[in-house]
Amino acid sequence: MTEALGGTAVFSEGAGEVKGRQAGWGSAVLDRFQNPTQVLATGFGSVVLIGTVLLTLPIATTSGESAGWVSALFTATSAVCVTGLVIVDTGAYWSSFGEGVIAGLVQVGGLGIMMMATLFTMLVSGRMGLRVRLMAQAQTSTLNVADARRVVRNVVIFSLVSEAIVAVILTARLMIKYDESFGEAVYHGVFHAISAFNNAGFALWPDSLMGFVTDPWICLTIAAAVIVGGLGFPVMFELLRSWRRPSRWSVLTRVSVVVTVLLLSSGTLVFLMTEWRNPGTMGALDDSEKLLASFFTAVMPRSSGFNSIDVSQMAPSSWLATDILMFIGAGSAGTGGGIKVTTFGLLAFVIWAELRGESRVNVGHRRLTESAQRQAVAISALGVALVAVSTYVLLVLTPHSLDKVLFEAVSAFSTTGLSTGITADVPPAGHLLLVVLMFIGRIGPLTLGSALALKERTRRYELPEERVIVG
Repeated sequence: MTEALGGTAVFSEGAGEVKGRQAGWGSAVLDRFQNPTQVLATGFGSVVLIGTVLLTLPIATTSGESAGWVSALFTATSAVCVTGLVIVDTGAYWSSFGEGVIAGLVQVGGLGIMMMATLFTMLVSGRMGLRVRLMAQAQTSTLNVADARRVVRNVVIFSLVSEAIVAVILTARLMIKYDESFGEAVYHGVFHAISAFNNAGFALWPDSLMGFVTDPWICLTIAAAVIVGGLGFPVMFELLRSWRRPSRWSVLTRVSVVVTVLLLSSGTLVFLMTEWRNPGTMGALDDSEKLLASFFTAVMPRSSGFNSIDVSQMAPSSWLATDILMFIGAGSAGTGGGIKVTTFGLLAFVIWAELRGESRVNVGHRRLTESAQRQAVAISALGVALVAVSTYVLLVLTPHSLDKVLFEAVSAFSTTGLSTGITADVPPAGHLLLVVLMFIGRIGPLTLGSALALKERTRRYELPEERVIVG
């Protein structure tokens, strides 16, 4: 067992304890990781501030006039938090410089969250490389400079290669099918590859991807990028390494893959049934095109704000289904938001074990720790509370109905970016609320989960137990 106290690491083997002091930069890194809230909040806040300043420059807009600070702040926050909610038309309002700033902010935000999530995941799971020999002949894994640099390098390479593959496919398709010039196709391909892999959902077309609803090359490529980016580096690396041996997958990979497949398949079926005859969405499509549109619509609530059908014309039941999918979100170490599929999956196992009267929660051939169960409950409960309070405030500030306001609040919290079309109609106070909601939704689940896991302590006494009626 390991308990970090300032710059000292305490390792216990049985009843004995040996203290080892971390040296140099490795200790500083570990100390910082034990307070991830400060790291992410400060880093993301600084990038948002820089992006806001850049977007207020006259060169950032097509009109040559300075954008209002609310519009700049909202767009910068949406980009850094890889959300995709907008209050102005991205392709029409922002100049090439402004669009470049947005793409850069999305890239920084996506890479930042994936690198930090990967480091936290590996640190919490005890899989970093340096092995420390102790007097009691115990072993542990700690974070050192080489490990951190290797993880960062691998994440960057993985992200850039994935984006390059998507950009090449999109560029070729836009040139061949839609007669775009080479330069225009490359521009659109690179921008949307960055936006898709980082689960941002920013599009340069005013109707997002509705013009490509029947094009499998565009829709499936974008969907694949969203899924891969949403699963994250640790899961994808383990799948590439051991895809033939699922029995060797970690609990993180197993839960991420199983829950993702279930959500995508059930979401596709729900949207297929509810929107089949809807003339405002899929009614005019043929059967195969409806299946493609349903699958694409099921993928996007993972945390990407692209849409190939008109969200504002969807049935209220489809909005509710989208709310649920958005709230769950993507993988724990990916670029997506929400409470994460692992949190949702662990809660499902907890409920199943409770219904069966089992005292332990097992996932495959592994037992789930009580601390992980409490963390899943805490993250979910706080997410529900945050969405509920934000929905109430937005209802007070706007004249819109509950279903639309709830959709907007869940979309901002889960950093998804889908909207029923009311974002621009929200007053400035509502825009600021959405800015805060996006920021908290981006860094909240990751920092809360990591902080809880890294701050776990062993109580040296137990209080008398008392039964309480629940339910």
